[in-house]
Amino acid sequence: MRPYIPKATFAFCHSLLSSRLLPAAASPAAPLLPVQALLTTTGLSPRHPDLSLVALNSFLRLLSRGASSQASPLLALRLLLLMLSPSSPLPYPDHLSFPFALSAAAASAVSPPPGPQLHALLVKNALFPSDHYVTTALLQLHAPRPEEARRVFDELPRREAIHYDLVIGAYARAGMASEGLALFRAMFLDGVAPDAVVLTTAIAACAQSGMLECGEWVHRYVERSAPGLLADAFVGSALVSMYAKCGCLQEAVKVFEGMPERNEYVWGTMVGAFAVHGMAREAVACLERMAKEDGVRPDGVAVLGALSACAHAGKVEDGLSLLKGMRQTYGVPPGHEHYSCTVDMLCRVGRLEDAVRLISTMPMTPLASVWGSLLAGCRMYGNVELAEVAATELGKLGAGADEGVYVQLSNIYLDANRKDDARRIRKLIGSRGLKKVAACSAVEVDGEVSSFVADDQVHPRRFEIWDVLGLLADQIGQKPDEEQEETTLVTFL
Repeated sequence: MRPYIPKATFAFCHSLLSSRLLPAAASPAAPLLPVQALLTTTGLSPRHPDLSLVALNSFLRLLSRGASSQASPLLALRLLLLMLSPSSPLPYPDHLSFPFALSAAAASAVSPPPGPQLHALLVKNALFPSDHYVTTALLQLHAPRPEEARRVFDELPRREAIHYDLVIGAYARAGMASEGLALFRAMFLDGVAPDAVVLTTAIAACAQSGMLECGEWVHRYVERSAPGLLADAFVGSALVSMYAKCGCLQEAVKVFEGMPERNEYVWGTMVGAFAVHGMAREAVACLERMAKEDGVRPDGVAVLGALSACAHAGKVEDGLSLLKGMRQTYGVPPGHEHYSCTVDMLCRVGRLEDAVRLISTMPMTPLASVWGSLLAGCRMYGNVELAEVAATELGKLGAGADEGVYVQLSNIYLDANRKDDARRIRKLIGSRGLKKVAACSAVEVDGEVSSFVADDQVHPRRFEIWDVLGLLADQIGQKPDEEQEETTLVTFL
């Protein structure tokens, strides 16, 4: 077994190599340099007999994280191959070398992917599933494919909280939150206590799948078993977001107000919670309270949440004033996402010409989100000319490869009784083989999550769903429950 390397020694070597590698990376030819040349550049002669393994591991770490260029992960894999070569004077990699190589494999975009070969090499060298660092890195490598991550997880003889977190998160990112929560429940049966990271991931999965009962259970578990975690910024923010997304704004406010310390991340989450419910006044009030109560200055995320609240509530003038004065008032320069949100706000209320004028004043190139908002507004208010402009701009950005853009434009033509243009667009969709991924909604009823898509013709309870939608349509013209809004307002303000 190799001797233990003190963390201070590794950190010193890492900082030293960083200072040598980064200037060398400024050259355009840096990605083309062979590994041997890069070793020499950083002061590590590949033929030096005293070349330390700690120096090579530090070098691997730098390359795997893309410290020099986008080609760095490939250079990290080449360095590992050189270390594995029997004819190389370099020391053989150890259990710290392979996690960096796995990170490089995850960051590289080559075909065939190097992940399976590294996996086999780890098994051959008995580093999987025995070594904790290797196992964790291997789960991170397979995280984009939750089925593969789960197979790796099932092979582990001893599972730790971080392993559960990685697989639950993999399920959630793949839109399989229910499967992730099933694994979270199994975690308790295995006798593994969740930490703050796992709890945050599980609560986020509850919010994603709309499983309010599960989220409430996790909340009660934290209150009972680890009440100190309620002060954790990530756990608290996850609870606030979960309750807000599940429609329990009062509970979200209660959790927020009960947190002893609130940073900009927590405040931004609360602003976003009000935005989800279209409560613009409360969202903007958060921006004022941040500095007064906690000495926290609003960041771009918090301001964006307040803008989104104005958009959902139809408070256009308030939103425009917020965009205009955000730099002077909060010291936050408006970014593309702030302009995009404001364009969406204008389009929602039919001020399409104002939206186009705002787009023309943007200090950066408008991206697909801006033109997509304009296209949606054109569909809502039947503006064919601006719709054609938006579709053209989306095509220039490459967003025209999505069938949704052409479907929107075709529907706009149909609404304007321009049937020939609509048929032309439909033929274009068929000839290009364009596809649109169907959006999916989920609702929890009696602890069971049910998923469905728009105009779902195969859902077993579709007739009940249609009846409820009919009832909701009848209620659209009625005013909201002002008494409940006033209660929330008094509680927060």
